[in-house]
Amino acid sequence: MKLPNILLTGTPGVGKTTLGKELASRSGLKYVNVGDLAQEGQLYDGYDEEYGCPILDEDRVVDELESQMSEGGVIVDYHGCDFFPERWFHIVFVLRTDNSILYKRLETRGYNAKKLQDNIQCEIFQILYEEARASYREEIVHQLPSNEPEQLEDNINQISKWIEQWVKDHNS
Repeated sequence: MKLPNILLTGTPGVGKTTLGKELASRSGLKYVNVGDLAQEGQLYDGYDEEYGCPILDEDRVVDELESQMSEGGVIVDYHGCDFFPERWFHIVFVLRTDNSILYKRLETRGYNAKKLQDNIQCEIFQILYEEARASYREEIVHQLPSNEPEQLEDNINQISKWIEQWVKDHNS
């Protein structure tokens, strides 16, 4: 049976991981957090002193994911999206969070001042939404609100219905 590949993207702290894990649990699709994948496989290309984090080796990440993505049925979670091959994804969801809520979430994570400010500005200026629209066909890119627990449930239901319809359409 053919299954779709889904990309969850958005500024750090918008709830991609929470949504992705729960969606995978309910749908049976495989969940891949690119940050965890990179950490496990040491898929880095140096260290960013300013932000205090490793620099992702995007080519190695793509190589690592290629076979899983061609099989289908994968939910990928990452804040960037412009380096993934366009052919990988059947739909892209960009999670969006109000700045005041996002600020508190990132502060709780212990982000330094520069990282906090840059991520909030990224959300204000819709940088990751624009990146997704520039990287994928416009009709497959959708924004979802991610401020409250109720919205998480709504988003899961909406994506689950989409998966169900996709599976019907592509397996008949």
